[in-house]
Amino acid sequence: MTDIVAEDAAAAAARPTQRSQAKADRRAALLRAAATLFAERGFNGVSIEDLGAAAGVSGPAVYRHFPSKQAVLAALLVGVSRHLLDGGTEVAAAATDSSTALRVLIAFHVDFALTEPDTIRAQDRDLDALTPEERREVRRLQRRYIDLWIRVLGTLHPSLTSVEQRMRVQATFGLINSTPHTARVGGASVDAAAVRPVLERMAWAGINAH
Repeated sequence: MTDIVAEDAAAAAARPTQRSQAKADRRAALLRAAATLFAERGFNGVSIEDLGAAAGVSGPAVYRHFPSKQAVLAALLVGVSRHLLDGGTEVAAAATDSSTALRVLIAFHVDFALTEPDTIRAQDRDLDALTPEERREVRRLQRRYIDLWIRVLGTLHPSLTSVEQRMRVQATFGLINSTPHTARVGGASVDAAAVRPVLERMAWAGINAH
């Protein structure tokens, strides 16, 4: 009985409080707003007041979550790099074979590109606005993500040189990550449901090209 009570107490302690959940939600809202504003205007064209207004708080309230605008950008770009590595590792590990692993990695990355287009645009534009230490962390996480893909590709195509494996993976990223810049026809946004299967087929064909 004592063990059950202790387990219940531990579970209750692990659950986020209403206040901590609200703080986490506000932080997430600020990062979403930052991705949109940085994508549209660039890091230097956005103020703390702009970030706060977009997330529904005052400018000074942003400092409750981030010490500076620089820290917002770092959290956004380092965070998304970590998300890709962790998420890609998880879906690949759950696959039953290498072919399936590559397909789910492609689907995972396509989903990222379609749901986080502003983050991709912000990184393309503002990566150099990070401090050298922050850029190194982004690059480190990205290299590990690329290496994950290379390991999977290498088991499918062991005859490829390591140079060509890396080239194929990076070219696939280039194809998929171009979505935020190209998924518009005649000025109108293309439906993600229509884009997704096309991107997945093109990525699969390209990375496995003979």
